[in-house]
Amino acid sequence: MKEEFENEMKLEFVSKATNEAFARITVAAFASQLDPTIEELADIKTAVSEAVTNCIIHAYENRQGIIRINAKLKNNEIIIQISDNGKGIENVDIAKEPLYTTKPNLERSGMGFTIMESFMDTMKVESIVGLGTKVTLVKSIKKQEEQIQQDEESLSSFTKE
Repeated sequence: MKEEFENEMKLEFVSKATNEAFARITVAAFASQLDPTIEELADIKTAVSEAVTNCIIHAYENRQGIIRINAKLKNNEIIIQISDNGKGIENVDIAKEPLYTTKPNLERSGMGFTIMESFMDTMKVESIVGLGTKVTLVKSIKKQEEQIQQDEESLSSFTKE
């Protein structure tokens, strides 16, 4: 049975650094249908940027390949899958550790997965050596009424202190 989504988009592009901004802006434009705050939109753009950069730098290294993005909207949530057919990750748990990098000579910070995890509600990494990697990012977008109520509650608790 096929899962129902409110909307879906698919994007494929060559693993060139110049396409990172294109991917980030395209996903942000798609996410804008959920009426996110500027902060929520910035979180999504940052996470997508990190995932795409990982594909360019690590998956394909010094050769070109295809990066695929599949984004879906469902119940005020965006689900973003970013995948490649690159070299894959030998140990995902180690790769997710803060400051871990296989490219210290390129001045990589080793914070890509950590950044993705901190900006999104959930992040899942699936990888098979020799076949590629898929990163699934999920972010719930608060409805404006929810955000206003949360802001009012925060302000109320702040003024009571």
